[in-house]
Amino acid sequence: MRRIIGVGSALLLSVGLLAGCAEMTKTAAPPSPSPVLAQIQARGELVVGTAANMPPLNMTTKDGKVIGLEPDLARMMAEEMGVKLTLKPIVFPNLLTALDLGQVDMVLSGMTITGQRNMKVAFVGPYVTSGKSFLTKSQTLAAVTEATQVNSPDTTLVALRNSTSQQFVETVLPKARLTLVDTYDEAVKMVIEDKVKAMVADYPICVISVFRYPDKGLASLITPLTYEPIGVALPAKDPLLTNWVQNFIITAETTGTLERLKAKWFKDASWLTQLP
Repeated sequence: MRRIIGVGSALLLSVGLLAGCAEMTKTAAPPSPSPVLAQIQARGELVVGTAANMPPLNMTTKDGKVIGLEPDLARMMAEEMGVKLTLKPIVFPNLLTALDLGQVDMVLSGMTITGQRNMKVAFVGPYVTSGKSFLTKSQTLAAVTEATQVNSPDTTLVALRNSTSQQFVETVLPKARLTLVDTYDEAVKMVIEDKVKAMVADYPICVISVFRYPDKGLASLITPLTYEPIGVALPAKDPLLTNWVQNFIITAETTGTLERLKAKWFKDASWLTQLP
């Protein structure tokens, strides 16, 4: 008799568990096809990672405001999504880690699209094309047409850590002595103080640095040494967000919005007075 009661209790328990599972299946929401986009909409905020020190793409003003071509693009994206924008300054070497950890929704920060990076994150673009250049006080370096002309231990260079500039020096100029830093402000200061002969960076950053410090004897190459496509870095597992940003960039190109932004930040240097 006890055995029969025990079996009956077990059957009742099983039926109860199955009913509970069925009820959970009915009420549980299906997984979102766009988890990051869903989070942005739920919190009402788009969080964009930026180095905030790469003029004219992104930079910080005297009063702590982040401005530039990329913040303008990010602001337009947020408006299109119907959410507020938060620009999160992060040192360049840590930007993709922050994206991977979900600390930012996307990265707009002069990020060159490379095969190695694209194996870890999605990219949309390019919205700007650039190339490697030298910022220097040396007339010899300012006049080179091929980087290999200065591939020697006498060439001391500085570049951003974990950047394509670092990769460029290590690959094309392996004999040069390279110092790595986390910000362009540090790198430019080293050139000005004659601690290195040149900074290796994207062409616009070198040109703007010359304008920014007109009395420091700085010069940049006239023609970039490489071709570098700059794009938006996005989480790897959100195809709908990637598609959304892709269509946004296409629309910005076809409507002339991107060209107007480039004219604003690349051809008009009036914003330089806002920098520290």
